[in-house]
Amino acid sequence: MTGSPMVLCSEWVSFASLNGDDFGLSVTSVCCSQAEFNGNPDSLFFNDGKRRIDFVLVYEDESKHASEKKGSQRRREFFEGSLMNLGVELEAAQSVMDEKLVYVKVHVPFEVLCTYAEVLHIKLPIQPNDLAQQSSTYNCFTRHFYPSEDVIAKEPDFFTAPFRKDQLKCFYVKDREQFFTPAVRSRMAYYILSRAPYDVKGSMKKFGISKLLDGGVYKAAYPLHDSRFNVKSKEPGCPNERFLLYNEWAHPKSFYKMQPLDLIRKYFGEKIGIYFAWLGFYTVMLTLAAAVGLGCFIYGYTTRESSTWSKEVCDPQIGGEIIMCPQCDKICPYWRLNTTCESSKRLCVFDNYGTLVFAIFMSVWVTLFLEFWKRYQAELEHDWDTVEFLQQEEQPRPEYEAKCIYERVNPVTQEKEKVPHTACGKCMRVSCGISTVLFWVLLIIASVVGVIVYRLAMFITFSAKLRSDLKYSKELEPFKEYVTPQMATSITSSIISFIIIMILNNVYEKVAIWITDFELPRTKTEYENSLTLKMFLFQFVNYYSSCFYIAFFKGKVVGYPGKPVYWFGAFRNEECDPGGCLTELTTQLSIIMTGKAVWNNIQEVLLPWVKNLIFRHCTQVGSEKVIPRWEQDYQLQPIGKLGLFYEYLEMVIQFGFVTLFVASFPLAPLLALFNNLCEIRVDAWKFTTQSRRVVPEKAQDIGAWQPILQGVAILAAIIAFTSDMIPRLVYYWAFSVSPYSDGSEHTMTGFINSSLSIFYIDHFNNESRPTVDTPYWYRDFRNPPGHPNQYEYSIHYWHVIAAKLAFMIVVEHIVYFTKFILSYMIPDVPEALKEQIKRERYLTQVILHETNIKHFKELMKPVADNLLDDIEEPELDLKL
Repeated sequence: MTGSPMVLCSEWVSFASLNGDDFGLSVTSVCCSQAEFNGNPDSLFFNDGKRRIDFVLVYEDESKHASEKKGSQRRREFFEGSLMNLGVELEAAQSVMDEKLVYVKVHVPFEVLCTYAEVLHIKLPIQPNDLAQQSSTYNCFTRHFYPSEDVIAKEPDFFTAPFRKDQLKCFYVKDREQFFTPAVRSRMAYYILSRAPYDVKGSMKKFGISKLLDGGVYKAAYPLHDSRFNVKSKEPGCPNERFLLYNEWAHPKSFYKMQPLDLIRKYFGEKIGIYFAWLGFYTVMLTLAAAVGLGCFIYGYTTRESSTWSKEVCDPQIGGEIIMCPQCDKICPYWRLNTTCESSKRLCVFDNYGTLVFAIFMSVWVTLFLEFWKRYQAELEHDWDTVEFLQQEEQPRPEYEAKCIYERVNPVTQEKEKVPHTACGKCMRVSCGISTVLFWVLLIIASVVGVIVYRLAMFITFSAKLRSDLKYSKELEPFKEYVTPQMATSITSSIISFIIIMILNNVYEKVAIWITDFELPRTKTEYENSLTLKMFLFQFVNYYSSCFYIAFFKGKVVGYPGKPVYWFGAFRNEECDPGGCLTELTTQLSIIMTGKAVWNNIQEVLLPWVKNLIFRHCTQVGSEKVIPRWEQDYQLQPIGKLGLFYEYLEMVIQFGFVTLFVASFPLAPLLALFNNLCEIRVDAWKFTTQSRRVVPEKAQDIGAWQPILQGVAILAAIIAFTSDMIPRLVYYWAFSVSPYSDGSEHTMTGFINSSLSIFYIDHFNNESRPTVDTPYWYRDFRNPPGHPNQYEYSIHYWHVIAAKLAFMIVVEHIVYFTKFILSYMIPDVPEALKEQIKRERYLTQVILHETNIKHFKELMKPVADNLLDDIEEPELDLKL
């Protein structure tokens, strides 16, 4: 037999100070059993081979150190004694790889599982479901891409009901050991661990494995994977679900396959299952948006040379004769419009008539996506039996229960209950949270202002030095047309913005968690929703503020050459290129989206892989030693406290980029599609190979992310202001013909002249007067010199503003009209599914009723037989 001898997991412990009324503990002495590792690396059981390991606790044996931590040892012994008094069985094993580590294996017996299954209202099978399953059009299309049923068998369907221990015979129990799945067992084990006390001082009780992990009493707590990810387990009866998930889901060779969502849900729980279902559905819906966006890009690329406005800019007789204003005071030179010829052609690739149509399409697409997702989510709720989850199953958080010291009358039951704070205290906590979030939002705005000041200062520097450096440097001469002061300023400021975003994200995460902990939400769902709203509000402002500045503010409030607008009285506000700010917005989006994707992959893939590699190297043992399953899993990385939060956040931020700024970057859906195809497999690889098995959790939907997505969809209507196509359309339909022009036919000829205004050199003030005297043009819609309202906004400007507002209102109404029509024609829950749910509920009630009657008859049969015997005996006496 290989391995080291087992050690005692706790000494004899006395619980004289425990209150047995609250925790079911009595004054007794218990001791954790001792055993030795049996040499089977695939074993998921205690050494007797019968009791399944439902959870593993890891701690460092203080007796191996000179300075023994008596406090930690006492709390650990108290905690383990509490578990055993609750009926949980423990077995300790010393580490094969590190003699300082001790692994405590946790087994929850069947009777205890039944007790907590009733407490948690867990739904369990009562009879196989023999109703015909409804097949949707979506499933008919995708079923050809699912893994073969010979490899991943289809999950059996059952009628289910909330478990009741006194009605055990009503439930479909073929095998007591298989009745509760490993995921359900781990979930109940964690529930017990989260509520077992580890210290009692007077009336104050401290409990929960989370506090012990935070305090270093235990180093880790996790359920076991059922096998290695790349090798099948030799354990008899092992389903090897981890191995199947890796080969059919996480492996790169399976990139074209649909996700085995039922197996994901069975192995990791509904919460992770619903995330991957949403991510997969979003990716499938992106294919249509990506195809239309790619078509729009191809149209722009093929028409860039024939575009009227780019021709006018590049024409030596038009753009070459237009001398533009200096873009900063005194030191900036005049420049000819045709120097922006290449940037004008690039702009036409992304900003054309097709872009405007694509923007309208995306407004409709986002509505379709949300409506069809709600419908698909309803089907998953039914298939995964989470329709009534929130009303029945979710229990208060241990952190909430631990601080319940005030009494109030429950408005529903009219009974007294304990709460952690008064109404005034709750208001104070919520106000503190709101104030903190607002402070950090203002901090982001301050950082954006700092980046703007950087842009203004560096633009002056680049304008003064960059052009001269390029002019006199032969090596840099080929880049002269591409490296402009605007481009250099845009790229450097985008990089700085991204760095600031990442720094603020890391700091604010800790603040948001602290504030949410301070608010003390009652349930895990309320906690996650509160944290999600705080984090997303911050992240929304953090990620989008610089893009919103470029799209909606840059170049809008610059004044005119004789009266420019200054920041802090020193920095002249920056202007857009004659073609608009769209190119700069595209640069900003590209840097942030690409940088975020690279950074997330480093965090999600590279760092866990490197950490696991280093850990294995540092704890490397001889090849002759066999490492048990629990030690193999300990080498993996734990899932963070925020769980799936950053996975959702990454996708929702991407969703915002795809919908809000699609007019400036029609390739965004295509890039998002490629990213998501990789993201699904990367997340799957991370969960199956690099991370410890997560504690399975129930979830009915995607939580607070649903209203957030709906809010982003509403904001999609503002895309009109990010496109310069509307000013061109205004010119084509209104200003290219009489009375604003001499032409009789609508045309784009002359648009460049109409989009520029002229300024007389005599009207310069001394602060902004250039060193060279010559008249020039500037980008704006203002009245010319000599007009009664010279340099005021012209009628053309107000036409453009009205057109943008009209377009936004039209798009908004299209979105709401589409939403209304879809809601009416395609309900969130299909009618067939409603009927099936009603049918299943009815049959479930009938089955339970009949089973109860049958059980009652079995109980009453001996009584009835005795009564019959008592009645027949007197008759017999009379006859005699």
